[in-house]
Amino acid sequence: MAHVVQSLDQPSNYKDSQSRYDRQKQADLLSRSTTLYIGNLSFYTTEEQIYELFSKCTSPEEGGGIKRIIMGLDRNTRTPCGFCFVEYYTHAEALASLRYISGTKLDERIIRCDLDLGYREGRQFGRGKSGGQVRDEHRADYDPGRGGWGAQAQRLEIERRREVEERYQDTQDGPGAVAGGGGEWKQVGNANEQTLKRGRSPDDDDNSRETRARTDGAE
Repeated sequence: MAHVVQSLDQPSNYKDSQSRYDRQKQADLLSRSTTLYIGNLSFYTTEEQIYELFSKCTSPEEGGGIKRIIMGLDRNTRTPCGFCFVEYYTHAEALASLRYISGTKLDERIIRCDLDLGYREGRQFGRGKSGGQVRDEHRADYDPGRGGWGAQAQRLEIERRREVEERYQDTQDGPGAVAGGGGEWKQVGNANEQTLKRGRSPDDDDNSRETRARTDGAE
C-alpha cells in the first residue's frame, strides 16, 4: 500500500513560487523546516482559532510549542485573505501537525498544510493583481468564506453595471429621450378621493366667452 497512499508527513507539490533554491536545496531545507504553510482558510478565521488548533500537536514539556503565527493579508486592504504561516520550535512538531491536522475542518473548510522553506518578510501579502491570493483572482465560483466571487468576476460585474448605467444615462439625455409630461395637470382631491384636473388655459377662457355670447343672442 505504500505506493498507493502517500505518506502524510512528506512534503507535497506545494512550494514558494518565488524561491530561488534548486530542488536539492529545497529538499534539504524542508527536511529541517519548522514552518507550515496553511491554505484554504476562511477570511474570517482568527489567529486565536489557528493557535488553538495547531497547538494540539506541540510538545511544551520538550521545549516545543508555537513560536509565532503570521496571518496572510490582502496587499491593499491589509485584511486576512485565506492563508497563514505557523512556526514551531521543532521540526517534529511541524511534521505532527502536517500528519494530523492537514485535511481537517476549520470554520467548515478543509484546510491544507504543507512544510514551508521558512517565512521571510513580505510573504504575508497576497500576490494576486487585486491584492489577495492568486487562486482568488481567477476563481469563478461563489465562495462566501473567501470574499464571494473571484476578483476577476467581480471586476467584470462592476464593468457590466457601469455599461448598463451609461446606456441608461444616454437614453435619458439623447435625442430619443422620452419627455416628461403632465406639467399642466394639477392633482387635487379631498379626504375621500383624489382626481386629476387640468389647469385652465387662455383658449378655455376664449371658448367660454363665445359660448356665453351665443347664449345671450339666442335669448
